[in-house]
Amino acid sequence: MKRLPSAASESETKGSPPVSSETVFHRIGAFVLEYNLILIFLAIFIALSISVRYFFTIQNLLGLALSVSQIGMVACTMMFCLASRDFDLSVGSIVAFTGVLGATVVNATDNLWLGIGAALFSGAIIGCVNGVIIAYLRINALITTLATMEIVRGLAFISSHGQAVGVSNADFIMFAGSSFLGISTPIWTTLVCFVLFGFLLNSTIYGRNTLAIGGNPEASRLAGIQVERTRVIIFLVQGLVAGLAGVILASRITSGQPNSAIGFELNVISACVLGGVSLKGGSATMLGVVVGVFILGTAENVMNLLNIDAFYQYLVRGAILLTAVLVDQQRTRGDRD
Repeated sequence: MKRLPSAASESETKGSPPVSSETVFHRIGAFVLEYNLILIFLAIFIALSISVRYFFTIQNLLGLALSVSQIGMVACTMMFCLASRDFDLSVGSIVAFTGVLGATVVNATDNLWLGIGAALFSGAIIGCVNGVIIAYLRINALITTLATMEIVRGLAFISSHGQAVGVSNADFIMFAGSSFLGISTPIWTTLVCFVLFGFLLNSTIYGRNTLAIGGNPEASRLAGIQVERTRVIIFLVQGLVAGLAGVILASRITSGQPNSAIGFELNVISACVLGGVSLKGGSATMLGVVVGVFILGTAENVMNLLNIDAFYQYLVRGAILLTAVLVDQQRTRGDRD
């Protein structure tokens, strides 16, 4: 006599198969692997909030966000440089020079917007020169931006006669000193950069072309992408945002300092690499860069709260940079395998 299937066996036949424990662990492992950087940062943040006095306070967190604001906005465009298989060592010098130039123009004209315009224009020109030399003259990005780093730093000292250019214009001082909803203008500017460049990376042809060029420049060229023009645009935008960071920094310290932002480019690159941007190009996420920026900023903030000597802070920053490179190397090797 033929047996009728039971209700339980029928539901198992028609329904989805039961999920095994192995599948669950596999999914958890995949989730942890994909979001490991965010999870690590959250764990560090919680541990520091518990163990370090004054760390988890509104005043300190706003101070932390303000301290990384210039690094954050320039990291947005450095992300595109690295994703296209290039990098820019001249951003620190551009920040210093544009700050000096903006302060000088404001002093000469007593006009805030002329000073900002001069800073942005000069930064864009320097970035464009970098891009043209790298893309069309085929000079290595390391050599090109190392040379412009020295040249632009020299221009900052020459134009200021080696002295800080103080500014007394109230509008210029309030440009970075103002706030909205209790949050200072540089922080809002950085948040806008995060959103804007995240959108450009994920939702525009410009972002897709950047990742394609970094993945395989020759294949991108055969696919019809204008590789040289795209690379010039990437460096032009890099210089433009570095100019914005320069004039904001000058406004914050109420003067253009020709020796400011020394080592700035290494902090920006470290933040990007910590955030998962591959040094070999073709891979980048805006969320990762944001986390990388705050990992760097949190490390420096905690060292200041703990009164760690500045000499040891150099060691920590160097170790973070080395760790970022090693992580990128392991990530690239894992993708290749």
